[in-house]
Amino acid sequence: MIVEQVWVGNSFRNFNYLIACPETGDALAIDPLDFGKCLAVARRNGWNITQILNTHEHGDHTGGNKAMVAATGAKLIAHANAGKRIPNMDRGVGAGDLIKVGKTVELECLDTPGHTMSHICLRSHTDQPALFSGDTLFNAGAGNCHNGGHPEELYETFARQLEKLPPATLLYPGHDYLVNNLEFTLDREPDNAAAAKMLAKYRNQDPENALITTLAMEREMNAFFRLTSPGIVARIRQEFPELGENPSPKDVFLKLRELRNNW
Repeated sequence: MIVEQVWVGNSFRNFNYLIACPETGDALAIDPLDFGKCLAVARRNGWNITQILNTHEHGDHTGGNKAMVAATGAKLIAHANAGKRIPNMDRGVGAGDLIKVGKTVELECLDTPGHTMSHICLRSHTDQPALFSGDTLFNAGAGNCHNGGHPEELYETFARQLEKLPPATLLYPGHDYLVNNLEFTLDREPDNAAAAKMLAKYRNQDPENALITTLAMEREMNAFFRLTSPGIVARIRQEFPELGENPSPKDVFLKLRELRNNW
């Protein structure tokens, strides 16, 4: 499996992705908002984009669909329940469905509600595991729930699915929010050495060559994976004393998401 991360360079700081089969040159485009850049990457590598996957229905992820289909004839894939919000879908998918690219690439669909209620993440079935997380999970952060989502569903996605992924899983998110998310973690957990070290090293990173984290790294510096950290729990209790002495991980997650909304 070959992965190309495509930096869009817009105000939303989107990443698009191409996943290619090294044997056939067939490629899947994930959320190809900047279809021009994605097509240029495909041409440079001699790839043929045969499929498009929208992780969810928001316009900054679906806005390139029409032009990409016109240029390539690619089939459009998205969550089975997103058909009314994503025009001209060719295939609706759900939990456990497989997307095959060429002869060698197999991607498992995870039904990951929260950011929206029709959100798909892709998990690779390869020696090097990878997660294409859309707007569910970011480097050092979690998706918001402002436009069609729900924070309790997002918590369940984290607790029941993301927490169980192998530590070596590479993370490919839909946006670059690394610096803001690390600053939020350090505001919640000032003594988090891993977050402080990463912020110092990557504060001025070039998003054209962005850091690719692993789930092991995320569990060290992403506040939304650190729900039992004594420092985070103590700070949450200070701001929300009604939670009591032993707030549940779910309560901590929901309050973190509430605080991050205004960060």
